[in-house]
Amino acid sequence: MSAYGWRAAAVALLALIVTGACSESNEPASPGDGQSAPAAPVPGRPGKTFVYTCGDSLRFTARIEGETAWLFLPSGTLKLRQEEAASGARYGDGSIVFWTKADEAMLDRGDQQRLKCVNDRAAAIWEDAKLRGADFRGRGNEPGWHIEISGQYGIVFVTNYGSDRSHFRAYQSAVDEVKRRTTFTARDGESEIRVTLEGKRCSDSMSDEQFETTVIVEIDGNQMRGCGRALH
Repeated sequence: MSAYGWRAAAVALLALIVTGACSESNEPASPGDGQSAPAAPVPGRPGKTFVYTCGDSLRFTARIEGETAWLFLPSGTLKLRQEEAASGARYGDGSIVFWTKADEAMLDRGDQQRLKCVNDRAAAIWEDAKLRGADFRGRGNEPGWHIEISGQYGIVFVTNYGSDRSHFRAYQSAVDEVKRRTTFTARDGESEIRVTLEGKRCSDSMSDEQFETTVIVEIDGNQMRGCGRALH
C-alpha cells in the first residue's frame, strides 16, 4: 500500500475507532480558539465557508469559491453562479437567489418565503476545515491552538492564537484498537510532532463544550492537551 493509502486508512480507522461515528453537530469555538485569521493559508481548496441560521426555519452551510457559491441545503446541494449586484455578492441559477454581505445573507427560493440569515462564525470554522479536506480537527487553549489532520495535505498545527504555523506533509500512523487510540508522527527538518487521539470524552477548558476525542500534541519538546472530533 502507498504512503497515501496508509494515511487514508489510518484516518478512516480514526473516525471509527476514536470517535465511534461522524458527528454533524456544530459547537461554539472557545475564546482561545483564535483561528478565524490563521497566520498563513491553510491547505485545501481556496474559498470561504459560512454556516447560516435563518430564524427557526433553516440552517445551512455555504461555500464561496471564486464566482461560484455552493449551498448545502437539507433538500440537496446547489451550485450558483455569481450575478451582478449593487453591493455585497449575489449568486443565482434562474430560480434561486442567494445574496451575501459580511455576516448577513438573504435566500430567495422563488415562491417560498424570502429568508434573512446570519452567519455563525464559530460553526463555520469547523465546516471550513471539513470542506477543505480535513479528516480531523482538534483545538486547545492557553495559548490558543488548533490542529488539522488530512489524508490530502498532512498535518497542520497552528498555535499562539494563529501566529505560529507548522505544516507536516507526510506522516506515519499507528492504531491501537484495544485502547481506542490513534497516534500520528511526522518530521519536517528539525521540527517533529506527535499527535495522540484517544477515544475519551473531553471538555473544553474555556467553553465547557463536550467532545468525543481527547487530543495530545507533542511538538519540539512541548506538550499541549485539547479536544477534537472527526469531520467525516
